Amino acid sequence: MLDKINILGFNQEQLGKLFSEMGEKSFRATQVLQWIHQQGVIDFDLMINLSKTLRQKLSDRLTIQPPIQMLAQTANDGTRKWLLKVDETNGIETVYIPEDDRATLCISSQVGCTLNCSFCATAKQGFNRNLLTSEIIGQLWIAEHGLRKQGLKSEHSNGRIISNVVMMGMGEPLLNFENVINSLQLMMDDFGYGLSKRRITLSTAGIVPMIDQLREKCPVSLAVSLHAPDDDLRNELVPLNKKYPIKELLAACKRYVGEEDSRKKVTFEYVLLKGINDTPKHAKALVRLLEKVPSKVNLIPFNPFEQSGFQRSNSETVENFKTILINSGLITITRKTRGDDIAAACGQLAGQVQDKSRRTIKIQSFQ
Repeated sequence: MLDKINILGFNQEQLGKLFSEMGEKSFRATQVLQWIHQQGVIDFDLMINLSKTLRQKLSDRLTIQPPIQMLAQTANDGTRKWLLKVDETNGIETVYIPEDDRATLCISSQVGCTLNCSFCATAKQGFNRNLLTSEIIGQLWIAEHGLRKQGLKSEHSNGRIISNVVMMGMGEPLLNFENVINSLQLMMDDFGYGLSKRRITLSTAGIVPMIDQLREKCPVSLAVSLHAPDDDLRNELVPLNKKYPIKELLAACKRYVGEEDSRKKVTFEYVLLKGINDTPKHAKALVRLLEKVPSKVNLIPFNPFEQSGFQRSNSETVENFKTILINSGLITITRKTRGDDIAAACGQLAGQVQDKSRRTIKIQSFQ
């Protein structure tokens, strides 16, 4: 007997083709998409606008299987974190961050990460594999419909419990390009989650060729993990910089936003590490670096984890750094530390990873 096909990660076109191959009308795809992603229904028998015969046919051949929830935690500030089992040996983490004007879900794209950024807990776990589309979109499905079942109501303008999605969880999204793109398109589909591209942000360490491809295929909001104003320091903090140095990265960022819309900007993320990258000298160098790039800066206080070797900059240092940037005309915010009491803050996600990388960076060529 053949294994059933998991259609949780199928988009409208893929579902339509599948229904046609089954001898059914392709418009059934939109009905099933709505049941899965808008109603949270994964039992074909409950899809009551489908005939009983079709429901049985679907049950015989297909399945809708999200990742398995292993653990759910809630922080003192309302941040929630899920540990989700994706196979027999691996788990990933997903984080929900409620705020006054939005509610953001931070989604993982890989089991672990290959990039080995020195200040990130995920990097210390090693790397196992890319997540499937079903495992990526499944994180949004679990959070959206799990929170609904708990009685959480939307207080945001788009009527969703989750108003924003950030691809900032475990992994480098642009190294799992096709599955991430498929997931983003499902998030934006009117029969899926109906999120606008400006409410979805993809964060990358700087895979330059794939930034260009993202612009062509799915130009969501772009965030770049910069963390240093020069190549020498960034080589130490973000080893990927040795392959795609800052000059090439910033050129790709300028291409990404283009010249059509002066309001479009790239968000540059900058984790402040005590005595490493947080001095006035570093701030002034960052100002010069971003002078001609449409940008805003997100300063992130370092979130400690065991054996990191780094310390968080004190609040006075953070404010001084921020003031230098703002006085130069750079739009700058300091990210609030959320969920650190349950290790859900930026840079703390670890999950459960059966490391296959032996912590060796293996970045394939995308040229």
